Amino acid sequence: MFYNLAIYLYAFIVRVISPFHKKARKMIAGHKQAYKILKEKADPNAEYIWFHAASLGEFEQGRPIIEEIKRKHPDTRILLTFFSPSGYEVRKDYPYADIVCYLPFDKRRNVKKFFRLINIKKAIFIKYEFWYNFVNLLKKNDIPVFMISAIFRPSQIFFKWYGGVMRKLLGYYNYICVQDENSKQLLASINITNVKVCGDTRFDRVLDVRKQAKPLDIVDTFARKAESENEKIIVAGSTWPKDEDVIIPYFNSATDVKLIIAPHEIDEAHLKYIEGNLQRPYIRYSQAIPAMMHDYDCLIIDGFGLLSSAYRYGQIAYVGGGFGVGIHNVLEAAVYDIPVIFGPNFKKFREAQQLLEAGGGYSVSDYQSFRGLMDEFLQYDDILNVAGKHAGDYVRTNAGAVERVINVLEL
Repeated sequence: MFYNLAIYLYAFIVRVISPFHKKARKMIAGHKQAYKILKEKADPNAEYIWFHAASLGEFEQGRPIIEEIKRKHPDTRILLTFFSPSGYEVRKDYPYADIVCYLPFDKRRNVKKFFRLINIKKAIFIKYEFWYNFVNLLKKNDIPVFMISAIFRPSQIFFKWYGGVMRKLLGYYNYICVQDENSKQLLASINITNVKVCGDTRFDRVLDVRKQAKPLDIVDTFARKAESENEKIIVAGSTWPKDEDVIIPYFNSATDVKLIIAPHEIDEAHLKYIEGNLQRPYIRYSQAIPAMMHDYDCLIIDGFGLLSSAYRYGQIAYVGGGFGVGIHNVLEAAVYDIPVIFGPNFKKFREAQQLLEAGGGYSVSDYQSFRGLMDEFLQYDDILNVAGKHAGDYVRTNAGAVERVINVLEL
């Protein structure tokens, strides 16, 4: 089967490059460790609901489902697996999962070994995780299997003439919970009808994050100083150098704004790149204390886990990645009722397209378009406030996916 050959080839390539590639090296080591973790932690007399996420973004879509299941059924055992190190390394101590480990490559012998070590009661794959051998064995053993927060496009293999095996796989799921009606219609075109439109669980997740946002004393002091001087704050999250080349020149020339910037990569080289372009007083979050924040116009967030709370201090958000392969999470910012600006590469991101259509999102193509938009926001408070309301309303209107997914899982 071509699929199995592709998996073996992929695993071989990862192994070959692992001595020279940090992420591949962690993946190989993590796969070996997965069986040890299952042997040590899995209770042979218990059944587990298994959630699988490729990485951190997919985990955030599954997270509210896990936490709702635990809330309703505290004794339920949860197995959480990741394919990517960027998910596992951040969430390996996630408290709502009883076991967290990597998912080994989808080879038949790995799949059999995996299922010998743990009793799966129900399996839930998140968004794009279509592993034929794992799902096939679940189906053969009459274990319910679901896909949640899925979204489908005509360019995917399921809709190509050579995608017969993967089309067959879609029929193995008890239900596929899709984000939108378009995905349901697309699946219907290839006779896949085990589909429910449930929406995107990320809307529920960001609303929860807003409720639980932790106080940041340093940022709070920074924001109160800006407010006292009648200045607006731009919160720029998950930025890359091309984003910073648009944001920072404007900030340098605009004396009526302050900047909170949380770069996607916080290695020393990137931080120094940002600092080298700033012409106004700045400080890193890790070096700051509240008492000194009156002296700075720019706060650089050089740690993880702070951005989702930092957005609430802004009047305008910029979400990075849109000048590269694609933008990061715009919902994290929109939930705070502030307009969200992003670069031109957003077409593959449904929530960014819809946020733009709702009047709460804005795409810029270069420094000039960014400057024009910012000048308008800063000059006209009514335009800024209406855009922010549209952003927040978009998030609230699309909430409710968690309850719909839970209803499907409990069928």
